[in-house]
Amino acid sequence: MSPTEIKEALLLSQQNGTLVEVYNFADDDTFNVGFVLATDQSFTLLLTLDWDAKINGLTAIRLTSIRQVRAQTDYLTTVAYKSQVAQAHGYFDIWGLEAYVATQDYQHKPLLLTLLHDAVDHHLPVVIGTAKYKGRDDFEGIIHQLGTIKLTLHYYNEHDLSSLWEYEILLAQIDYLRLRGSQGATTAAILRGIFATSV
Repeated sequence: MSPTEIKEALLLSQQNGTLVEVYNFADDDTFNVGFVLATDQSFTLLLTLDWDAKINGLTAIRLTSIRQVRAQTDYLTTVAYKSQVAQAHGYFDIWGLEAYVATQDYQHKPLLLTLLHDAVDHHLPVVIGTAKYKGRDDFEGIIHQLGTIKLTLHYYNEHDLSSLWEYEILLAQIDYLRLRGSQGATTAAILRGIFATSV
């Protein structure tokens, strides 16, 4: 798909309130599923769903990293039915994100900066994927410092919990950003439980 077609597909999904598959990784087996909340010149923001079709968090994805956007697929049809079951049994939105996003205005704002400032202001854990690693690795931690060009992330390595690690990331190299969901909650638990970090 061309960049114009990708942006048009995202905007159409947002207008119609329909689920989409967003492909921003190297292979077709890994992709994001969710509802488009907003799109600016550089990023699109999704309310993402997990494998069980329940709300998983907020994910901002750099537009130039997206290869394809699909709608009305057989897979999305099954996701819609799974979501109905999740809603009927009370586990569709355990993080309260539907109510949260209803109070937010993401239109006409720089999405990446808005979300990064949200994370800093509320001391929220984040998951950051970079262009360098392109989905092969992402970094789960807390933003220690946020500047106009780069940020400093204190993150943990699940294979070496001897300390928190530090990584400087150029904002221009951020491929995707996740917060306010399952990964954020597990990251917060690890930071509190192992590193006594207040999150």
